[in-house]
Amino acid sequence: MHVPISVDTYKADLARDALAEGAAIINDVSGLRYEPQLAEVVAEGSAALVLMHLRGRSKTMYAEAGYRNVVAEVIEELQESTRRAAAAGVSMERVILDPGVGFAKRPEESYGVLARLPALAAGLDRPILIGPSRKSFLRDAVGGRPALERDWGTAAAVAAAVLAGAHIVRVHAVTEMVQVVRVTEEIRRQGLEH
Repeated sequence: MHVPISVDTYKADLARDALAEGAAIINDVSGLRYEPQLAEVVAEGSAALVLMHLRGRSKTMYAEAGYRNVVAEVIEELQESTRRAAAAGVSMERVILDPGVGFAKRPEESYGVLARLPALAAGLDRPILIGPSRKSFLRDAVGGRPALERDWGTAAAVAAAVLAGAHIVRVHAVTEMVQVVRVTEEIRRQGLEH
């Protein structure tokens, strides 16, 4: 069985090395904002590219939070990232978009992205990846539990994301979340059929 390997990096040189070693997907948390030349590396390697929404760097990203309309602004900024990718020769068929829940967003903004995921997906017209697993935005809703104890909260976010049309979820507790996704997909399928 062939399992595609995804490498998280915004660094063009690291991406080039990873693709040479057999990686099939590059996941750029910066949405091509840190090193735009990463897109050329991905295009040359005919790899898939995940573009995540983020503002600022890890130390400043929460200072960059604060949106008038989180969904509209995330759509606009991810569209800018996809234009950069396309201009560098990345096939749009290989682009996956991640609205970046938990990154440069206050908890209510991350929940807003999840709640309005259908509108976001419609505005982006690309497969959507959601990575809510154990993130800090879940903390208050799960009674202040530490990250390793947030799998039930993660399960709720995963179910909501799948019901809203997410194509890919990124999780830590894989075995448990496979069950969540399969049950949620069955519920969604029944809703679409009736």
